[in-house]
Amino acid sequence: MQTKVEAFFHEASNTISYVVWDPQTKQAAIVDSVLDFDTNSGRTSTTSAEIIVKRFKELNLSCHWVLETHVHADHLSAAPFIKQELGGKTAVGDHTPEIQRTFKTIYNAESSFKTDGQQFDYLFSDNEEFSLGNINCRAIHTPGHTPACLTYHIEDLAFVGDTLFMPDFGTARADFPGGDAGQLYDSIQKILALPDDTRLYTCHDYAPNGREIAWETTVKEQREKNLHTHEGITREEFIKMRTDRDKQLAMPALLIPSIQVNMRAGSLPPAEDDGDHYLKIPINKL
Repeated sequence: MQTKVEAFFHEASNTISYVVWDPQTKQAAIVDSVLDFDTNSGRTSTTSAEIIVKRFKELNLSCHWVLETHVHADHLSAAPFIKQELGGKTAVGDHTPEIQRTFKTIYNAESSFKTDGQQFDYLFSDNEEFSLGNINCRAIHTPGHTPACLTYHIEDLAFVGDTLFMPDFGTARADFPGGDAGQLYDSIQKILALPDDTRLYTCHDYAPNGREIAWETTVKEQREKNLHTHEGITREEFIKMRTDRDKQLAMPALLIPSIQVNMRAGSLPPAEDDGDHYLKIPINKL
């Protein structure tokens, strides 16, 4: 039986989260969950994550993995809430400590903050295989957007994070600390080397030209139609395009709170002496 997947669109951050499962064993994973965050008030909410939890229980699934494609800069992860409600192991790529070391300095994080990835239950290495019931899965290191991005190749589908968007929107930016347009191009080629009919699921969609929100495409469609990296685009051409374009982009609205939380596997910074949690705004560092 084919791998099952359901998508959940988070309008405030244009993020798509996924539940993916083996229909025979009901073993499942949740990919790139979202914690609601109001920038004006600083309040968090699990409203969106609760929708996923409710659906998960309706399907009578068993949570084995709470997966992150990378340390996101545009939404906060709801991984701790998902794990509390459904179980499973939190996981991300094994280059995540590079992100943690960079941003520990940028945020002047507490001295006790460890930069070895121990906040996550598991760190996947490149091409490491794992299972979801009877389904074979593989973690593919696809850096460029960040040094630690992963693509999860699960049977005949792949969750590509921010590396690729829908063909009419193109590719991820590569100007965050540790990002690299050349690495991004190479990572995209890894993805496009998968079988033509592999279904690709993106982490975001911005509905260019007023079309409906979409999140599923194929390797073949990306190779033929991707705005930035279709067949015939050389590595040098891509690097120039991506570099020039990134200079024109504003920072994501939720970058400052998101990375502080996501480098901690979705947990808030430790409570201070008054018992409350605080997020920092680094001045002139980003």
